[in-house]
Amino acid sequence: MRDYASLFTGNAPEEKEKEEGAPSHYRLLLVDDEPNVLRALKRVFQRENYQVLTAQSADEALRLLAQGDEVQVVISDYLMPGMNGADFLKKVKQLYPETIRIMLTGHADTGAVMGAINEGAVYKFILKPWNDDDLRITVGLALEQHDLIQRNRILRETTTRQSKELKSLSKLTVTNRSQVAIMLHKRGLLSDKQLQALYHDLQQTRVPVLKLILEKGWIEEKQIRSILSKDFLFEEVSLAEFQVEPAVAELLPRAFCERNMVVPLKALNRRLTLAMADPMDEGLIEDLRFAAGLEIEVVMASIADIEQKLQEVYAGTEISFDEMENLVSTVDPFESIEVVIEDADDVSVEELLRETEEPPAVRLVNAIVIEAVRLGVSDIHIQPRAKSVAVRFRIDGLLKDKIHIPHQMHSSLVSRIKVMAEMDIAERRRPQDGRITVKTPMRIVDLRISTLPTINGEKVVMRILDRNASIRNLAELGFRREDMERIDRLAGKPQGIILATGPTGSGKTNTLYSLLNHNASSDKNYVTIEDPVEFFLDMAGQVHIREKIGLTFPVVLRSILRQDPDVILVGEIRDFDTAEVAFHAALTGHMVFSTLHTNSAIATIARLFDLGLKPYVLASALEGIIAQRLVRRICPACGEAVPADLGQLESLGPVFSDNPPTQLYKGAGCRKCNGSGYQGRIGVYEVLIPDDQMRHLMTSGASVLELNRYAQERAHHTLLMDAREKVEQGVTTLDEVLRVFGPQDFEVG
Repeated sequence: MRDYASLFTGNAPEEKEKEEGAPSHYRLLLVDDEPNVLRALKRVFQRENYQVLTAQSADEALRLLAQGDEVQVVISDYLMPGMNGADFLKKVKQLYPETIRIMLTGHADTGAVMGAINEGAVYKFILKPWNDDDLRITVGLALEQHDLIQRNRILRETTTRQSKELKSLSKLTVTNRSQVAIMLHKRGLLSDKQLQALYHDLQQTRVPVLKLILEKGWIEEKQIRSILSKDFLFEEVSLAEFQVEPAVAELLPRAFCERNMVVPLKALNRRLTLAMADPMDEGLIEDLRFAAGLEIEVVMASIADIEQKLQEVYAGTEISFDEMENLVSTVDPFESIEVVIEDADDVSVEELLRETEEPPAVRLVNAIVIEAVRLGVSDIHIQPRAKSVAVRFRIDGLLKDKIHIPHQMHSSLVSRIKVMAEMDIAERRRPQDGRITVKTPMRIVDLRISTLPTINGEKVVMRILDRNASIRNLAELGFRREDMERIDRLAGKPQGIILATGPTGSGKTNTLYSLLNHNASSDKNYVTIEDPVEFFLDMAGQVHIREKIGLTFPVVLRSILRQDPDVILVGEIRDFDTAEVAFHAALTGHMVFSTLHTNSAIATIARLFDLGLKPYVLASALEGIIAQRLVRRICPACGEAVPADLGQLESLGPVFSDNPPTQLYKGAGCRKCNGSGYQGRIGVYEVLIPDDQMRHLMTSGASVLELNRYAQERAHHTLLMDAREKVEQGVTTLDEVLRVFGPQDFEVG
């Protein structure tokens, strides 16, 4: 599309493109030993204005790269004859470090892939079969990254060039109107021949007169200063006694001071005190008086003292690009200032975009994400308050304030996150959702982003999903031995539906993936439907829900039934349509795993009735319900026995107050648990497997009270009962059970 803005700005599109360092056509190199895969990859980019090159081996790809035309992005398969994808991309990084490298893999060894990522050889890896939209977006982001690298390189070169120009300009400030040479000649310290040679050299080098005299060694500096002090009454000062204010130092550039051997000392009543090695340079003094608009009071100091003082006064003013990495971590001087919040809706989109590219915003977002991944955080909250912006981490289910940043950085911080998540940065009055895949030094994680407008500004919540996390065994989740045996039988069922229920963040997806992986075999077809995909399972086809384009749970589930699945994992049953398709899939010979937000196993049956499912469908398809919560474990390093608190036992109802335990356990707090007394979390479970009588009650439309009464008659083991066992075993504390379940007036089912 033509850049009509150039008609108003005066910048031709070609000039703008050349200015930004972006190529007119991006070049992609696709490397795969399978011709069909290469053709499929080319079709993905046929609508894009890319020049696509292909190669069927690493050696062929290296020959193409060596031909000289720049390639911005390389997409390589992992398993190839000869050199594999990881080694090939390492070679590309070595030869062409600015080329963005993406690995495409279906059967690669995870350790090798992660090794390539950790070494920086891979920008991102994508699993086969890929999603066309995801691949296009990934390449688009990669090209943006490439352009950023190019702009950064141009910026470095520009900065270096401007620095050289500044030093060149500083030479022009040398006036060479000093009378010191003539004064020394009159006193017989310089001969006629020396004076002529001195002025001849000054025409060539434009070095200050005094410095040139000292370089030639014709007279010592100490002797010159003695004459200036005694005969001309110039005051000689000890620079070590002066404390130069930053505002005074900013009056003169460092390069200027170094060139002319001067240092500003203090400014008072429109008078600048200036220490000079050559106080007889009247031309320099007049120029400074005119430029600074101040009267100049001259004092004298040695060149060595001036150079030492300049190092002290201007220390840290020339910041390198490497030092910029650490700027965000320093204490901000505005942190203690009370900020008055005003409506910022009039900020332009251009201003917001400009803020997102500022180093502090980029570094701060990166630092927050890396620290969260390092600490094992599940959610990041960026919450604007009246005086500052709090960055809060949810660790083991509890929110803790981690960082407080000045309010003036809030808009650039939020805009940076929105740009990364491809959200509308101009929309600040409505909630938005987005997602980011990021590669940290530790691992690759997905961030699910949600923004919410509040009276103090936009609040951002980022859910961290570690898709490369290992799927835990069922035995590690915390089931009782009796429940473990029942779940083992459940997992072996050929058809039906198993539900994991509980509130958000109770570990339901972990349980389902453990069930899915428990008896997994290569002779079955596994498919998962999630929003978003929370774990990578190489043996399964995984689908990410995209409601914005109509890719909803019911639509995908109906399509999957035509993909000949054996086992289906549905991330969540949210409505009647999803529930109906999932339960009918369970009735037609498929094993279905899914989640539901309910408080207990019995309440799940009532919730399914409430969604509109027919009683006979529910009774026929439902194989089991696993209700669960997550509680924090007592730290094994500092756990100790404590007496039971009768008040807490009574508040948790008859399950705890009837036949109360006399001794329980609690974490005292140590270095391993950061003083909290807890380390990690474990599940509290309630497993319900309907028998024939319960199915009959469901078919007849029995109430929750009737179902609960029948479950109690069967000595059904409830959530609170499992929680009591874990408290008595020293796994968790009464405080933690009370936090998760709340006070109970009666026994709940």
